[in-house]
Amino acid sequence: MFDQYINYFDDLKSLYARMDQMYDESADAYGFHCSGCSDNCCLTRFFHHTLIEFLYLRKGFADLDELVREEVRHQALEVNEKVLFAEDAGQTPRVMCPLNREGLCLLYQYRPMICRLHGIPHEFVHPVKSKIIGPGCHEFEAQCNQKQYMPFDRTPFYRQMAMLESQLKKETGVAEKIKKTVAQMLVKDLEEIL
Repeated sequence: MFDQYINYFDDLKSLYARMDQMYDESADAYGFHCSGCSDNCCLTRFFHHTLIEFLYLRKGFADLDELVREEVRHQALEVNEKVLFAEDAGQTPRVMCPLNREGLCLLYQYRPMICRLHGIPHEFVHPVKSKIIGPGCHEFEAQCNQKQYMPFDRTPFYRQMAMLESQLKKETGVAEKIKKTVAQMLVKDLEEIL
């Protein structure tokens, strides 16, 4: 079912490659290298907002061995339950992403944008709120808090992602807004969206 989106996936892979390159260059300039930490970003609940990333992640998931898929799907269901339980208890959910295996992502090449860009200080020009500057992660602050901010502008990435998303939604006729975690994307029935 994913063959019909191959051109979008090619454009997305190209965008991801530019993100990765710019991130690596910026991280190198700071001397920051993520090697895992107690405040692992895979424990953070990130919401992803694009259909194109949802479909691309699911394409990677479909390529996994069937037994691995079932294990990951089961773990994703457990993650979703734990998150709801934490929220109901008034706590901030800190549950490991179901794709994390011994500190590595099973679908690393398919990981969404925020998983690629998280960690270093950044900025972007919001369409309404003007420029927003975001901090680095806890580990970045521990390693590099004395270093002067070096601009890392996410705006071009966001704009290109928005353009791809708009084209894909227009072609598919999908109007639904996406706001899902990786765990939610792994168990969501695609037919409910497409």
